[in-house]
Formats: sequence, C-alpha cells, structure tokens
Amino acid sequence: MQPILVGKAITSGDGAQVHLLPRYGNRHGLVAGATGTGKTVTLMTLAEGFSRIGVPVFMADVKGDVAGLAMPGTMNGKLEARAAQIGVEGYAPEGSPVVFWDLYGQLGHPVRTTVSEMGPTLLSRILELNDTQSGVLDIVFKLADDRGLLLLDLADLRALLGLVAEERKAVSTEYGLVSPQSIGAIQRALLRLEQEGGEHVFGEPALELSDLMRTTPDGRGVIGILAADRLVLKPRLYSSFLLWLLSELFEHLPEVGDLDKPRLVFIFDEAHLLFDDAPAALRQRIEQVVRIIRSKGVGVYFCSQFPDDVPDEILGQLGNRVQHALRAFTPRDQKAVRTAAETFVANPALDVVQTLSKLGTGEALVSTLQDKGVPMAVEHTLVAPPRCRMGAITEAERAQVRAGSPVGGKYDRAIDRESAAEILAARAQSATDAAKAPAAGGRAAERDGGFGKAVRDVLFGTGRRQGVLEASGKQAARTITNQIVRGILGSLLGGRKR
Repeated sequence: MQPILVGKAITSGDGAQVHLLPRYGNRHGLVAGATGTGKTVTLMTLAEGFSRIGVPVFMADVKGDVAGLAMPGTMNGKLEARAAQIGVEGYAPEGSPVVFWDLYGQLGHPVRTTVSEMGPTLLSRILELNDTQSGVLDIVFKLADDRGLLLLDLADLRALLGLVAEERKAVSTEYGLVSPQSIGAIQRALLRLEQEGGEHVFGEPALELSDLMRTTPDGRGVIGILAADRLVLKPRLYSSFLLWLLSELFEHLPEVGDLDKPRLVFIFDEAHLLFDDAPAALRQRIEQVVRIIRSKGVGVYFCSQFPDDVPDEILGQLGNRVQHALRAFTPRDQKAVRTAAETFVANPALDVVQTLSKLGTGEALVSTLQDKGVPMAVEHTLVAPPRCRMGAITEAERAQVRAGSPVGGKYDRAIDRESAAEILAARAQSATDAAKAPAAGGRAAERDGGFGKAVRDVLFGTGRRQGVLEASGKQAARTITNQIVRGILGSLLGGRKR
C-alpha cells in the first residue's frame, strides 16, 4: 500500500521524506498549531492522501476553505518549486471526489438524525440542561420506549413533554419525581434550540453511515465535507453532533482488527469544543470510543490550536502527530509548548522547544507510527502542498458538485411519518370527539324525532300549554259534570213543581 506523503524532513542532512503508513492510519492523530500556521492545508494534504488510496474521509469545514478539496488548484512557480523540493511525484492540480453536507441544508445535503438516535445524554448537553433536568429527559425517553412512541423530531419531544406534564403524578410514581419546573426548563431550552435552527438537525431521512464510507468507481475515497461555518458558532450543537456521529460509527460498525488501510478517517476540527465543559461521564465515553473504534477500522484525527486542548488520556492514544508553530507569548502558550515537546519522541538533532516557536508557515514537527507501530523520532518537516484549491469555492462550483452527488435524491427532501406528535394528537382528538358524542347524540335524537315530539306536544301538551288530549278530556269531564248537575237540579226543581 502506497504511503501517504506528509512532507520532507529538514532536520537531518539527507532530507528524507516523511510518510504516514496507511496500516497505522487507524491509530488516530493530532494536527495542532497557532492560527495561520498551516493546519488547514495540512488537513487537506492528509485528506487527499487518504482519498487517493481509497479511504473515505469525513471532515468539518469551519472557515469555508476546506471546500476547495473539490476543485483542482492553480499551478504557480512557488507550488512547483515546493513540490520539487519535497519530491512529490507527478504533482499536478487535481480535485478530489467530494460530497457536501450541511445541517441547515443550504451549503450541502441535509444531514439529520432522530431524537431517539441522538439519545438523552447528548441532547441534554446540546440543551445545556442541569443534572435534575437531564434526569427528567431520561424519564421522557424511557416513557416513549415503554409506550411505543417514536421520537423523531423536536415536535415529538415536545409532545412527550406535554404528556409527562399531564400525567406528572402517575409518571413521578412510576419513574421518579418530575417537577413542573424541570419540564418548563426543558421546553424553554427546546425553544432556544429551534430559534437557532436546531430543528433542522432532527428528522428523517436520517443519515446512513454507509453514505459516509463511499468510494468512486475508480477506487478513490469520497471526502464528506460538513459545512460548519454557522454550526461552529453553536459549540455544543457542533461538538455533540460530531460526537454522536462518532458514537454511531463505534456502535454499528463491526470489528475488523488491523487492516491495510482504514475504512474511514474522521477529522474533528476545533477539537477543544468537544471537551469544553464536558461532564466526567461524557469524557469517559469519548475516551472509550477513541480507544476502541480503531479496531473497527476508523481513524480519528483531532485538530486544535494547542495539544493540551485534548485530555491526556486521549492525547496518549494519538499516534500520528503534526505540530505546527506555537507562539509562546503567554503562560498558557508556554505550557502548551512544553506539553507538545513532551509528547514527541526525542530527536538528538532537534531542540523541540526552540523549534516550535520558530516554525514557518507550512512547516511542522512530525512524528508518525512506523514499523511495528513504533513512533518515529520527531522531525522538522516541510509539509507537502495539496493538489486542490487552497481556498473557498464559488456558489456555482458548489452547486455543480451537489448536482453530481450520488446521495442528493436521498436526503434533499424531508420525510414526516407518523410518530409521537401525530399519535398523541390523534389520541387527544379521539378523546375530544368521544366527550362531544353524548351531547351530539342527544341533539341528533331531537332532530331526528322532531315530528314525533311535536305530535306529543300537541296531544299531551308541554309545561306551558295543554295538549289536545288533556283539553279534550277536561272538556268531556266538564260536559259530563254539567249534565249530571243539570239532571240533579232538574229533578229537584221538577219535584218541587209536583
């Protein structure tokens, strides 16, 4: 398997090339350095290298310039000289096969997940819930499972919260205490998430992992690029979504052991956002995923300004290191320089601490895993230039790439099938209809029996007037009475005459 060219060592006089071996590409890595030192270009070089050997790549485009991977670069004298100096064979402008993704569906195909797949732990982090509110959210998910209610989008979650509020006493007895205050806090957090556009994240069709692991007919790995210029402004949503994606890979991919090359390379830019304010349980989960996911053929590469942005327990698992310049202006910077120096295998010919602050743009300290997985001694390296465009692309070019995408027809149109919100709404409507049924039946009976009622009223009367039968009876009684009275009186008077 052809190794991936990282650059040329300039520490020693022989100027040997520095490579990343594909069979150790799943041992993870770190690309770090101050702003403007060339981290993004290095990521593009690595992504191109993996793609050329048939390894799919998924990465976030935080600043909008990673999209240039889709277009061939422009050759100039400076690039030609650099490629010749490093010894890049057959260097020529070339674009890579790219699929654009976007949670908001504007700069790429919509990438969605369902509320159930996200789970209560990551969703609590996105919503910035406290421990008590997170516990209530756990109850909501458990109740949905027990009652067979699908949680696909935020409308479903809101409907479940309404159900829990209505049945709060019964739910509290069965699952644990649920307070109105916690329900209200979760509902307000959902409202904020919706106002920030978070509703686009949840729904169907949900992303299928196989669509992130595509190769072209000629054997190139497809590079999935997630538009993150807006997303990164919502750090918890950004980091939680990528962590969910990494967790899905961890849970659903089969064990494959060590392969000749990774099945997928996952690049996590702005990695510090993943760990900022992360609770201990979540950090433990991240460590577990990173440690074990390599056996499933996935390599994870973190990118951040400082190496100590990544916790020590995870940093120790990153075998391939590219460290760009660090400017030691502040105590924080000086600590980062010391951390970076301590994590490299020492090179007697190189003073790491001194070199770190003097590296130029496009230069880095590099150490990769070599034979038997042993890290090489750190080398001051001139990083190879990518073949793609090192900059943003136009809207027309992006539209052209999207038009040729193999997955556009699958994800561009949302699907809204029956789930918790629709089921609960239907039940509420049925209950309302049932409550109205007796009254409606009585009115219908009055309407259907209107003629009979009128006849009864005529014959028997109402509370306000006599009926025909009553009046006739009274008239007959009066007639008989009068006749009897007249008969008696007549007899009396007649008797007197005699």
